[in-house]
Amino acid sequence: MATLLWVMALPATAVGIPDILQDPLGVQPDRLKTGAVLPDGSLIASSAPVDLSQPLQLGSAIDVALCSNPQIRSAWAAIKVQSGVLGEAHAAYLPTMNVSMSRLANRSSSSSPSGSYDSCQTGNQLYGTLTWKLLDFGGRSANNTAASQLLVAALAAHEASLQKTMTGVIQAYFDAMTAQSSFLARKKMADIAGRILAATKRREDRGMVPLSDTLQASTALAKAQLNEARAQGDFNKSLSLLVQAMGLAPGTPVRLPETLELYRVDDVRDLNSLLRQAEEKHPEIGVARAKLAADKAKITAVRSEGLPSLDATGSLSSNGYPNQGLSSVNQSVITAGVMLNLPIFDGFARTYKIRGAQAQVEQSEAQLQDVTNQILTEVVKAHADALTSLGTLKATERLMEAATQSLHSSLRRYNRHVADILELLNSQSALADAEQERIHAVAEWRSARLRLVAASGILGRADLLRERP
Repeated sequence: MATLLWVMALPATAVGIPDILQDPLGVQPDRLKTGAVLPDGSLIASSAPVDLSQPLQLGSAIDVALCSNPQIRSAWAAIKVQSGVLGEAHAAYLPTMNVSMSRLANRSSSSSPSGSYDSCQTGNQLYGTLTWKLLDFGGRSANNTAASQLLVAALAAHEASLQKTMTGVIQAYFDAMTAQSSFLARKKMADIAGRILAATKRREDRGMVPLSDTLQASTALAKAQLNEARAQGDFNKSLSLLVQAMGLAPGTPVRLPETLELYRVDDVRDLNSLLRQAEEKHPEIGVARAKLAADKAKITAVRSEGLPSLDATGSLSSNGYPNQGLSSVNQSVITAGVMLNLPIFDGFARTYKIRGAQAQVEQSEAQLQDVTNQILTEVVKAHADALTSLGTLKATERLMEAATQSLHSSLRRYNRHVADILELLNSQSALADAEQERIHAVAEWRSARLRLVAASGILGRADLLRERP
């Protein structure tokens, strides 16, 4: 497993910008500084390129996918964008200052019967203003709350994109492993069919069996080779889908470990605890919940726009005012005061804006309920599938053991001229079926367990490590 490190952006000092100027109001979440974290507390790995000449491990496939997925990068950028929005909301509590400086030249001329007169005056003009909102009846506070909740939603959306990407690449990896297991099993069955055909031909050459036995063995071999070719095609297709899920270039060669039993049987947790955990920690529910809180705060913000506000103002002018000529004499003017803004009538626009904000809250409440119901339903389904698939694993183990012993017994009986070719071929077919049932049972367990953890919103590296036997 690669060293866990995520380099999301160059530090401010790398481009010569002091950190205090990057985030002077301290609104950026810690995640932008420490890196993205999975539910189990591990950082996302951004490692050196994976050596694809070696068998690809599941952890390496996850690292490559998380570091190259464009949706994750987009979600990370959305956190930065929303941090900026929160900074703007914080800045509304601070005064604003503006200063303008001008270098002016005034030239005037006049003429009269007594003669003409020209004058030229040059000088500097300075003008500065300061404005500080003192009272706004909760508008700034509501905007801060809304921006904070939208930042929470952006963080949860990033977590959701991580979970979605991990689920997709893990499922693609497991599908590829299942396809490889099926291909290897079909290849083994073809080898067994070839040995049976060779033994039958030797017996036919000695006149011990009729030609029909050899033809039946040849037919069984041809069928086994056909199944092997189809399984190889499915395996190549699953590898292509894995490459795509990892974000690699199409056609990139990938090798998988030749491990047929990449799983571990764990006890399935209690359904009620999984439902509670999903409702509390699932990132998609977190996104909907934060959006609802932000929409509620926007109602207060919209209402406050129609209420009075009180500002403190001050200005300093030297040698005149902007867009005016120089003062004829050097002078400085300082003004200070308070300004009360009283909205009187806006054509009922504010009324409809408030109604729209209230309707948005209703819509967000419905969306939260819908997302919660969908996720909890997925948890219930995945929990039931996990229990079912867990129960079939031991049954397929017994089936494999019985089918293997049956084939060995039939081979011994055939070599001793006690069994005929039909019994031997039937035993071979039974073993092939048992092998496929075993592979499907393992695949169903992997898929059900993955969907159960992913539906709960707690998929992390610890869950990946538990997949190893």
